[in-house]
Amino acid sequence: MGGVGRMKLGSEGLEVSKQGLGCMGMSSFYGPPKPESDMIALIHHAIDSGITFFDSSDIYGPHTNEVLLGKALEGKREKVEFATKFGISFADGKREVRGDPGYVRAACESSLKRLQMDCIDLYYQHRIDTRIPIEVTMGELKKLVEEGKIKYIGLSEASASTIRRAHAVHPITALQLEWSLWTRDVEEDIVPTCRELGIGIVAYSPLGRGFFSLGAKLVENLSNNDFRKVLPRFQPENLEHNKLIFERVNEMATRKGCTPSQLALAWVHHQGSDVCPIPGTTKIENFDQNIRALSVKLMSEEMAELESLASVEAVKGDRYGGNSGTWRESETPDLSSWKGE
Repeated sequence: MGGVGRMKLGSEGLEVSKQGLGCMGMSSFYGPPKPESDMIALIHHAIDSGITFFDSSDIYGPHTNEVLLGKALEGKREKVEFATKFGISFADGKREVRGDPGYVRAACESSLKRLQMDCIDLYYQHRIDTRIPIEVTMGELKKLVEEGKIKYIGLSEASASTIRRAHAVHPITALQLEWSLWTRDVEEDIVPTCRELGIGIVAYSPLGRGFFSLGAKLVENLSNNDFRKVLPRFQPENLEHNKLIFERVNEMATRKGCTPSQLALAWVHHQGSDVCPIPGTTKIENFDQNIRALSVKLMSEEMAELESLASVEAVKGDRYGGNSGTWRESETPDLSSWKGE
């Protein structure tokens, strides 16, 4: 094991490496799928380096990312903590968010098959189904825990009130949310709620979807089917403004003797011992750079300086645009008035 270190995620007993590896880009969304043998080599390198917390979803690929992880982790299952997600369906080519009990169970069993695993360590609801009380979805997840199919339950992009209601049915171990220097809307209400309830925080896109690696240059190299091309923050009119944030972070990184991505990632690590960022990459050299962020130490005045860079030049553009179901759209019907099955 490398010197990455370990942390407790939530208060139910899950322990993970202090940084995880987001696996989405290996199979989808960020251009074409990457060669399987290269990705397996990267996953094995991660384990050897002490990064043992892997994050997938049944829509990455779709489904192929779980198959890839299943192959890569064969014979290494005991060394890792594995997370995957359910809740977004693309049946008949139409995107639908689902949390009905039958779907929850079928999705879990399908994931287990693809992964060739008996049990998922951390199973997240990827997006919240706003047609069904969260208690109904959680009731089925609780059964899956009791049956030994999943160990811990997580939510992704859930509001504070949805988190509270879910946690009352069965303890939530982790909340996955987007948190980075240019995405800080979770700090006001959601992060304090997690801390009050003892829920771990898993930060996805801690490098602003690669923005804090290369700045505006990133966009020049994106393939045509990379979904970042359609995100509001990467549109020319917003990018012109947003690149100023990167330039300032880059100047500060030069002074610190690290890369801008290491500085941005270190900022997330410094949010607290309950926060586990899961930067994704498909290259071993970028992975090694990301690990080195753990040894970048920031003083409180440096944290304040970084935060002022990202707020003075307020970020232009929404995170997603369109209806992507972020935590702002995650309230569910009241259980007492629900007339469902």
